[in-house]
Amino acid sequence: MNHADDARLPVLIAGARTAFLESAGLYSPLMSYELGAQAIGGLLRKADFDPADLGLVVMGTVLHEINTTNVARESMLAAGVPSRVPAYTVAMAGISPNVGVVNLCDQVRLGRLDAGIAGGTDNFSDVPIRLGRGLRRAAMRLRQARSTRERLSALGMLRLGDLALEMPSSSDFTTGLTMGSACEAMARKFGASRADSDAFAAMSHARAVAALDAGRYAEQVVPVTIADRRHDPSDNTPRRDATLEKLSRLPPVFDRERGVITAGNASRFSDGAGAVLVGSRAWARRHGLPELAVIRDYQFTGVDSLHEEMLLGPAMSIPRLLGRHGLGFDDIGVWEIHEAFAAQVLINRQCLASPGFVRERLGDGLPSGEIPLDRLNLWGGSLALGNPFAATGVRLLLTAAQRLQASGERYAVVSTCAGGGLGAALLLEHPAHAT
Repeated sequence: MNHADDARLPVLIAGARTAFLESAGLYSPLMSYELGAQAIGGLLRKADFDPADLGLVVMGTVLHEINTTNVARESMLAAGVPSRVPAYTVAMAGISPNVGVVNLCDQVRLGRLDAGIAGGTDNFSDVPIRLGRGLRRAAMRLRQARSTRERLSALGMLRLGDLALEMPSSSDFTTGLTMGSACEAMARKFGASRADSDAFAAMSHARAVAALDAGRYAEQVVPVTIADRRHDPSDNTPRRDATLEKLSRLPPVFDRERGVITAGNASRFSDGAGAVLVGSRAWARRHGLPELAVIRDYQFTGVDSLHEEMLLGPAMSIPRLLGRHGLGFDDIGVWEIHEAFAAQVLINRQCLASPGFVRERLGDGLPSGEIPLDRLNLWGGSLALGNPFAATGVRLLLTAAQRLQASGERYAVVSTCAGGGLGAALLLEHPAHAT
């Protein structure tokens, strides 16, 4: 790599997120953009730079609010970023923040910008509830009516069922499956067990509690201000009492007869937002800012079967990412994989460890291997810390970078599954090794 290439390396400089909290709690008064503004504002306070230097802000979201269709724009303005900085919102289910991060990386590499902010925000405490479709159509006809007869005709088309409200659905639009039902289908196909799922969930909670006690997440989490009052919460979904014994007593949720997924070995809906500062190595050094990690490469993917492999994104993306750089599984010292469900993580580990699976699905010459548990999600994962969809990717990225710094390992992989049969993997490198 020549000096010019080194100067354009995209680096993760700083990051901030709100605490991830149970829904219907502290964040209930906030709209999603306001929660996003808290994360961006926290990031601006942590990193010493002029926000006018930013070339772009990109935010992801899953629960789209119609009044703030470009939630990135509203979030950055509310956080105090100058209005001349452009912003756009991306949507790729739970990997939406990954899209924002790699979009910035590509533009940094191309020389289109020097620095930008990427992140995500989702607030399940303020879900967008709509009027029924029949009522919406009648309202539009009524609005366009020009006579009393036309107005009465529009009202006459209404039925009692049209008055029901529509709650956002957690089901996949194409298949009609909830993510839990889709994961149960994966568990049946690949053989994930209830006992192994509960054991993994218990481990995730124990690790998250230990990380919180050790202050691991204090570096990420910033205070939030609600109604002019400052709050300084910490993640409140990890359970100290989430023992294997207690988890094993919980009934299956999606398949009550033979299912493996319970409320204890699935991630919980929660509220939160996060943002990261990404810039070129040259820009970071010029401003005296740290380099937490170099963002080397990324891989997006889809799965082969939406009905039986909805959450197989990590297994479909990681071998292609590593193979492009001549890396094997043993070369990766830090693994951060989104824990939508314990069974989903176990199945992806199983598939990645199978040379036959990798060869059949992705082609010859790509690496396979087992992800060691002593390198995977050592500070807990989404099973314990919650899953505010578009903010989870920020937590994964920041945690991987922190773990790289703490361990001195060279490479980290961050990977996420997502609704719609999507997946992503990012390759990070410790700045000391990236020349």
